[in-house]
Amino acid sequence: MTDQSPPASGVARAAQDVASLAALRVDQAEDDRQLSAEVVRAIVTAGFARHFVPADHGGSAGTFTELSAAVAAIGARCAATAWSASLVANLARMAAYLPEEGRKEVWKDGPDTVIVGGVSPIGRARAEGDGWRLSGKWPYISVVDHSDWALVCGVTSTGDGYEPRLFALPRDAYAIEKTWSDIGMRATGSNTLAADDVFVPARLSFPVRDLVEGGGPGPVPPCHAVPLQAVNGLSFCLPILGAAEGALEHWSAYATKKIRAWSPSRPGPGPARGFYEEVLARCSGEIDAARLLLERAARVADTGAGITSVETARNQRDCALAADLLVGAVNRLFRASGTAGHSADSPLQRMWRDVNSAAGHVVLQFGPCATAYTDRALGLADGRPAHK
Repeated sequence: MTDQSPPASGVARAAQDVASLAALRVDQAEDDRQLSAEVVRAIVTAGFARHFVPADHGGSAGTFTELSAAVAAIGARCAATAWSASLVANLARMAAYLPEEGRKEVWKDGPDTVIVGGVSPIGRARAEGDGWRLSGKWPYISVVDHSDWALVCGVTSTGDGYEPRLFALPRDAYAIEKTWSDIGMRATGSNTLAADDVFVPARLSFPVRDLVEGGGPGPVPPCHAVPLQAVNGLSFCLPILGAAEGALEHWSAYATKKIRAWSPSRPGPGPARGFYEEVLARCSGEIDAARLLLERAARVADTGAGITSVETARNQRDCALAADLLVGAVNRLFRASGTAGHSADSPLQRMWRDVNSAAGHVVLQFGPCATAYTDRALGLADGRPAHK
């Protein structure tokens, strides 16, 4: 943590308990390839499921700034738990775009409903009466085994074209296939969700464009007014930040012993003291820089409808850039950890795997984000002349 971190409050304070429990259960979660029910309950109790739920449905309609601090704190102990907490919060934010009757149904038992899902347009839907028939298989749905509802994307014909829509499914409407096999983020339980010719009424669906554009009819809190592109990168990069800070803490303890034991009068194998000093200074600086980028992105996201298209694109750029900085720092720490750091029993090798796996997410790839930022920053997307 740097001295730029916001003070813990609300979900950020409660996250400390989740982090402590996740650290105790991390080895078993790795073996099971999913979080335990106990850890998921802790995530819910801490307030992640309700963090972005509208106040009308008992939720907090909270801020990205507070959520960011909470997710990073957990990530320092278990990146998979942080990832799961982040997605549980952000999928509930997406569900807030459902029509009012649909929102009432999803949160009929309260705002702590665990919603999972994804926005990849993999499913196929055909209109039927006042709704659609939806079929498809959606891989990589984190925490799906602990879900109450799922929000998945399918494409439907509009007569003169096609429209991607999001569909909310109750737990008894979908099956789970055990397909998760990644070497990193193992405990996320990102298995495949399958739906076979499920009828979804109109109250449980909305066009993806509503989520992409943000806002909605009437006044809405900032967390529901912000466009998806401005915040999607935060969902996936904050667990990486936490894991990188955890890796730095672990490596620093190792380096401290090496530096204290080093003496120019006792030559032997291994690098000189300056090697550890350079690794520590460079990696801590890169991690601090990534944190500052993500903190700014969260503050900008909290402006809601006031966010500009350039700021949205900059948030995309900053999250992808932060991911690159964090991967580079953790890779350097891992390389400088010696044989002991590569042991199967070392937390550092788990953090290294988790960071590299999480950074592979499509929204954190720098190339597309660079293109989006350039188009907006130079006025190329809307035909305006480029800045001189």
